[in-house]
Amino acid sequence: MFDTQISKPRVILAAVDTGEYDMDSAIEELSELAKTAGAEIAAALVQKRPTIDNATVLGAGRLEDLAQLCETEQADQVIFDCELSASQIRNIQKAVKTDVIDRTMLILDIFAQRATTSEGRLQVELAQYKYRLPRLAGLGGELSRQGAGIGTRGPGETKLETDRRYIRQRIHVLSEQLKDIEQRRSLSRVRRKKDDVKVCAIVGYTNAGKSTLLNALTDAGVLAEDKLFATLETTSRAVKLPDENETEIIMVDTVGLISRLPHHLVEAFKSTLEEAANSDVIIHLCDISDSECKQKAKVTLDLLNELGCEGIPVVTVFSKCDLSDESFDELSSDVVCISAKTGEGIDNMLKAVAQALPDNTFSGKFLFPFEQGSLLAKVRTLGKIHSESYTPDGTVCDITIEKRYLHLLKDIKTV
Repeated sequence: MFDTQISKPRVILAAVDTGEYDMDSAIEELSELAKTAGAEIAAALVQKRPTIDNATVLGAGRLEDLAQLCETEQADQVIFDCELSASQIRNIQKAVKTDVIDRTMLILDIFAQRATTSEGRLQVELAQYKYRLPRLAGLGGELSRQGAGIGTRGPGETKLETDRRYIRQRIHVLSEQLKDIEQRRSLSRVRRKKDDVKVCAIVGYTNAGKSTLLNALTDAGVLAEDKLFATLETTSRAVKLPDENETEIIMVDTVGLISRLPHHLVEAFKSTLEEAANSDVIIHLCDISDSECKQKAKVTLDLLNELGCEGIPVVTVFSKCDLSDESFDELSSDVVCISAKTGEGIDNMLKAVAQALPDNTFSGKFLFPFEQGSLLAKVRTLGKIHSESYTPDGTVCDITIEKRYLHLLKDIKTV
């Protein structure tokens, strides 16, 4: 037997700082993404420019520096922080003599590693093909099976055309399969609404502690690691809230969000991300131990607005408070601080969720004629009777009942 250890690929991070966003944070996040994908960071190279170079992203001088760095560090790959076109990839690879990928490719690779369910694998594959299709054109000359000139004309098709046709067919097949899954998910949501099942979506930046929180609440056994995108599939578990009715709510763990989330991933994971848009209340989880907490919270809220979550009550929760030295005394009363690891603050969070839930109940006084005794017995089961008194015309009851049962009382007089 032989011990075959797979060495980690050595990568160099590259980026252009145009002032659009904080480059230090961007490089740190790119580094974390690369480590999550299983890479070893050899070095990082950043160039300040007003705009990126259309042909090679970096300027000619810095491109030479990158080529030298690749040779010195014996790098296996260069990862760019921006999205690259096919021609840019080809030009940079030609200059640095090293494999080149961009941030989107890196995220797609992590998703491919993490996808465990059939739905997750379909979503990742669809995103990968949609990303790859427009980039085939830039590599057409290299992929062609036919050359120009005498003797090269005739039947057949280029490798580029074959690849395009295959990818388009595969995209169609994957899209149809995901439509079926989305339809089943939609039917499940309709059933929840019909049965008045309350849903709470746990959303937040990747690695904010969403899966750890769900495990603390329900012993769900969801994979929880200190890595980006540890969870790709939604997991739902029932939790009882500490209100007077002991309301049962479905907690849904969602895929982590990230700044500059690739468009193809948003499209492919649309049905998964829609869990937040169709929930009754949202727990916005923020890692208080992260120095970029505020910026990442803004990214999450912006993405939630893009997904159509306006109008849904949001409970802001600061997680990992056991790892932070921050003082929480000056925080808004709307913010809840918790530690899913120690259990601190979770009861307060559940109380905040119960208070944030839309009120679906109706309270009032009704006069039940004595011949409607069976209906009154049913109301006792479905609602809550606060007081009752007897009159010659029947029983006057002060009740609270869910609005979906009000049709039962359409023939009962109010007092």
